[in-house]
Formats: sequence, C-alpha cells, structure tokens
Amino acid sequence: MNKILSLIILFCGIAFNSISAQSDFLTAETLWKLGRVNLEDVSPDGKWTVFSVVNYNVADNKSNINLYLVASDGSIAPRKLTNYDGAENNARFRPDGQKINFLMNGLLYEMNVDGSDQNKLSDIEMNGFTWSPKGDRIVFLQDVKHRPTTAEVYPDLPKANARLYSDLMYRHWKSYDDGYDSNVFMVSYKDGQLTGAPVNIVNQAYEAPTEPNDGIEQVSVSNNGRYIAYSIKKSQGKEYALSTNSDIMLYDIETGKTKNVSEFNGGYDKSPVFSPDGSKLIFNSMLSAGYEADKNRLTMYDLLSGTIKDLGKDYDNDMNDAAWSYDGKSIYFTSAVNGCVQLMNMDAVSMKIKQVTNGIHDITAFRPSQTSLIATKISMTQPAEIYRIDPTTGSFMALSHINQKIWEKIKPASVKSKWVKTTDNKQMLVWTIYPPDFDPSKKYPTLLYCQGGPQSTVSQFFSYRWNFSLMAAKGYIVVAPCRRGMPGFGQEWNLQISKDWGGQCMKDYLSAIDDATRESYVDKDRLGAVGASFGGYSVYYLAGNHNKRFKCFIAHCGMFNMESWYGTTEEMWFANYDIGGAYWDKRYMKAYEKFSPHKFVDNWDTPILILHGEKDYRVPLSEGLQAYQAAQLKGVPSRMVLFPEEGHWIMTPQNSLLWQREFYGWLDKWLKK
Repeated sequence: MNKILSLIILFCGIAFNSISAQSDFLTAETLWKLGRVNLEDVSPDGKWTVFSVVNYNVADNKSNINLYLVASDGSIAPRKLTNYDGAENNARFRPDGQKINFLMNGLLYEMNVDGSDQNKLSDIEMNGFTWSPKGDRIVFLQDVKHRPTTAEVYPDLPKANARLYSDLMYRHWKSYDDGYDSNVFMVSYKDGQLTGAPVNIVNQAYEAPTEPNDGIEQVSVSNNGRYIAYSIKKSQGKEYALSTNSDIMLYDIETGKTKNVSEFNGGYDKSPVFSPDGSKLIFNSMLSAGYEADKNRLTMYDLLSGTIKDLGKDYDNDMNDAAWSYDGKSIYFTSAVNGCVQLMNMDAVSMKIKQVTNGIHDITAFRPSQTSLIATKISMTQPAEIYRIDPTTGSFMALSHINQKIWEKIKPASVKSKWVKTTDNKQMLVWTIYPPDFDPSKKYPTLLYCQGGPQSTVSQFFSYRWNFSLMAAKGYIVVAPCRRGMPGFGQEWNLQISKDWGGQCMKDYLSAIDDATRESYVDKDRLGAVGASFGGYSVYYLAGNHNKRFKCFIAHCGMFNMESWYGTTEEMWFANYDIGGAYWDKRYMKAYEKFSPHKFVDNWDTPILILHGEKDYRVPLSEGLQAYQAAQLKGVPSRMVLFPEEGHWIMTPQNSLLWQREFYGWLDKWLKK
C-alpha cells in the first residue's frame, strides 16, 4: 500500500484496526487470549450447529466454556447461548430438534434452540451423555466406586495417609487409582423430565469406556432405541497393564443381555457407531494386543447376520473418527495423508475410498448433516474455527470467526514442505516454518522439532504450547520432519520406529537438519533441538550423538534411562512392544544398551533445559531428575523447571506462560548471542 492510498484510507475514516492488520508478532500471551473452538452437534434437520468456546482467564488461572449457535448455511452469524461461570459443554440437540441439552459443570441442563428457558433437569453427575434417537432415554457416563479406600480397610486409623495396592495399574497418566471406574448408565426421559432411577448397564469393576482419555464418543444408541453399544476394557491389574485389549459390548435394553461383538479381536476396539437404519455397527479395531499404534482399522458388524467385515483391509493408513452419511450409503472418516489430516469417504457397499478434502490443514472433528458436513479445521498458522464442507467438491465455508479480531492483526508465519532423502534412500516429508517477514538474505537460528508419540504424525496441528507460529514469531526457523514412525505414510513407515528408537529415526532427524543447513538463510552455528515425550527422549539421545551440530537442547518429559523408565511407567504394553521387553530379559538387553540416552552422557557437552511435570506417570519425574543431575555433574550448562501439579502436559494458563518464558529464554540465551 503506497503512502497516498494510506492517507486516503485514513481520511475516509476507515477503522485503524483494519489498516493495522497483521502488524503484531504472535506472543505466548496472545495464544491464551484465543478462544478454543470445539464442534458440539448439528441439529437433526441440519439447519443449526452448536459449538463451544473455551476462554482462559490468566489472572484467575482458570478456564470458562460457553456454547454458541450458528446457522449451518452461514446465513446467520454465531450467537452466544450460555454464559455461566464454569463449563458448558457436551451440547446435544434433542432428537426432535426442539431443545438443546448440555452439561454445566457436570449437571444436565436443557434450553430452547435460541438459548432461552435454560433449566437444570437433574442433580445426577454425568461425565458425558448422548440421546437415544427415539428421545425416550438419555445414556450417560458416571464414575462408580468398586474398590475400598484405605480408610475403609483401616477404619480405626482415620488420619493415616497411605495408598494400598497389590496389583499393577495403580496409577495412570497423572492420577493414582482411587477405586472408581467409569460405567455406562441409562435413564428415561419424558416431557422434559428425567424419570425413574438410572440403570447401570455395566455394573462391574471395568472401565467403560477406558480411562482417562475416552468419553461419551465411545457410546452409541441404535435408531430404534433398543441397543446400546459401548467400549470397555475387561481386564484389571497386571493384565490391564500388559494388554491394550478392549471390546465393543452390545447391550439389549429389552432383554437386559450384553453381547461382546469384538471378542475375535485381541487389540483395541473402540468408537462404535450405529448406521442410520440400525442394521450395522462400525467401530475401530487394532489387531495386535499390546501395540497401541497398530493400524486403526474400520470394522463393520451386521446385527442381523452377526458377520464381521474389515472395511479398510486395502487401505494403508488409519481410519479415525468414523461417522455414517445421513442416508447411510457411505461412511466418512479422517485420516493422516502426507502430514495433513483429511476427510475421507467410503462407499458402504463397494468399500471404495475417495478423499473429500484437500489442502494444508487438519480436520479435527466433523459431523455429517442432510446437505453438508460441519467440521473444525486448523493449521500450523490458524487456530480452530467451524466450517461447512461441501461433500461433493470438498470446498470450505467458514461459519465462525471467534478469533478473527485477534488473529487478523498477527503477522503470519509461512509453512513449506519438501521431500528429503534419508540415509536409507527413502523420501521423508519435512515441514519448514519460516518467521514473519522472512528475508532469505539473512541468517536465522533454526530449531529441529522432535515429535512425541513416537507414533504420532507431525500434521498441521495448532498447539497452544508447542506452537510453530510462535516459534517462528520469536525469530526461529523450525524444521519438523515426519521421521520414521509417523502415521499417514503407510504402515511400513509407521512400524519402523518400534524396537529401533535410536536407529533410523535419529538418522532421519539428522538428515532433516543437515538438509536445512544447506540453505543460505539457516545459520548452522545456531541450531537447537527441542521435543517432548518421545521427542524429549530424542533430545536426550541426540545430546550424546549429534557430533557438535547443536548449540542447545530442550527436553520436556523425556525418557532418559530406559531401564528406570521401564520400572516406573504404567502402560507396560507400550514399553514391551516398542522396546521389545523387560530390561532383565537377556533377549532385549541390546536395545537398552544401544538406545538408552543415559549410556551416552559421557558425550554431553551442550547446554540443556529440562522441563517436567511431577504428576507425569507415563514418563515419571525421575527421568528428568536423572538427566538434570547428569548434566550438572558433567558441568554442562543446564537448568531444570518442575511443575508440581502438572502431568505429561502443562495445562494451566500461568504454568504454560512460565513454561514458554523458560523455553524461549533458554533458546535466546544460547542461539541469539
């Protein structure tokens, strides 16, 4: 824009905000001002979409969730439906479309579609709910006490503070076993009221669904209201810790009997969804017990014949988040394809698959309607919003603009992809994120991003902590390789990480950063490597095997000593599959000797920042403590940041901001000298 045109615009009174668009660099504080948009439901007639927005108050260190309504064709802008102090979520249109039900701080409410006449229906605590399509029942989740507390075992010692365990799986992710398990309940509904006592259709000491990450998406009710399908993990203790095996149970409301429809399968079975006519049930299956990153297949169970069909036997990538089309003729699902999560469609009869969407983005959630698809979409440079997708053309129309006023002022980073040749002559996709106002004539400090998982893809995710746009805004080029072990590039590529953590994967990392340093604008004397979880492990490993490439490291919740990690982590199936087995088993000792980062500490000579959540039970705190102590005793410049109330992830606003300040403070100290 030239100076004369700028003066004309100002003279005409155009708002200053519009001419100062994209004038600011992204900051960590700005990330916490963004509303986090989540798709909730689409009305039965497809005309309305309800979604939630999570906003954070940094000063109060807490979040608030409100519900919004938007016309699914974009003709009416979003309007706010709720404004309570707390969390309003799990919104569902009543099957007749006349009301919206939702949970407010775990209690069931009902309101008109326009948000009026909001009433609490029950004091029953729910962890999630869904409707029977007939509108006569609500099915919900609730924790049920199945095991005694310490006080109940020793009632004469009321002030004793101890936990008692005699089996494994005594803790998981960030919490200890408290004696409660999630179960599935149903309760009758009539004339705007819940009637009768809730019925526990599981009523056993099994997790239904699997805790702590699965929720009401693991429950489906048939269109005639007779059957409830749900996922369950029918194992406990050591058996639970050693196997991923879960099942899909089919509960017959009329007879009260339950049938296991996935008993044939030894691995994960999850996410059941009934067809619109109620004759079919689809669900995800992984064949291997103990391999949590096995191919996520889509299985179909015929309720009439009892037959099972593998719908994706010829499809080489995962089939996630499946949903039937409105007419039941096809099935939609999401799948990682070359580093992006796309929406796919499968013909329910021929099983022919076609890709619906294209572009540099991730589809994070979707719901089919009568005429279109409603979805949330993100990218490395764009937070989530609600979109309408044309199922024929795959084109997008934005329905929400929750973050527009903030985001339109932010100077964007740019993202490019390229294919890099690996040391074994394969082609690897590598994302490169460039700073705003990137100038190729300058030299930039550059970060190698090491992804966690290990079997999780570097897709177009928009993180509120590991945010590539923020890294770029701080003046860093980010190199993010889709190294061995990432979904979206076929099962062979994904599988090659297991039992080879310190092998080809690490060579892939170095291939990516070495390729980047051939660019004139990458300052090879100012390289850093950063990562969390398996990415943290990668940083620890590279710290002893990088041949002077890097000038600093940052590891968050990384595995440092594979022997001590094996002895303290909780999901043993993961350790057994990916490493091979226990450290005391001579068959696997080579992996511990060859791939454990602590074996290479004698080579450590590069500054390292170590961050860890003290309630991380997947990669326990001792891993970070050992790494920090080793660095200190070696005389390596090092700093440790611990979060007593956080687990594997940093979830609260002020802790996250502190994390960001330490993260960038360390990078700036060593890479911007």
